Amino acid sequence: MQRKSSSSIFLLSLVFLPLIFSDARESNLPGGWSPIENITDPHVTEIAKFAVSEYNKQSKASLELVKVVKGESQVVSGMNYRLVLKAKNGTAVKTYQAVVWEKEWQNYRSLTSFNLVKG
Repeated sequence: MQRKSSSSIFLLSLVFLPLIFSDARESNLPGGWSPIENITDPHVTEIAKFAVSEYNKQSKASLELVKVVKGESQVVSGMNYRLVLKAKNGTAVKTYQAVVWEKEWQNYRSLTSFNLVKG
């Protein structure tokens, strides 16, 4: 009887494991990047403004945020935001990609990268 029970459990696991893992891939798993659905969300805009401000401090530039074009978030110890944004220096508007790490519960933000997007 023991043998039939363990083989039944094995067969059931073969049926349900793919279902469990297919659902997991669609959710925000730690480490995976997910698109930000509402890039006009005030929090996303705040993150973009922070990125431009920090870049200006670090590089002695004077960019101004124009708009967020697209973004992704990544669950880590906190949240990473990878944003593609338009910023202007005078009248020249260019596209940049910024990554900001945020630990909202600690009021902590750090600019991880800020790069000009080619093309």
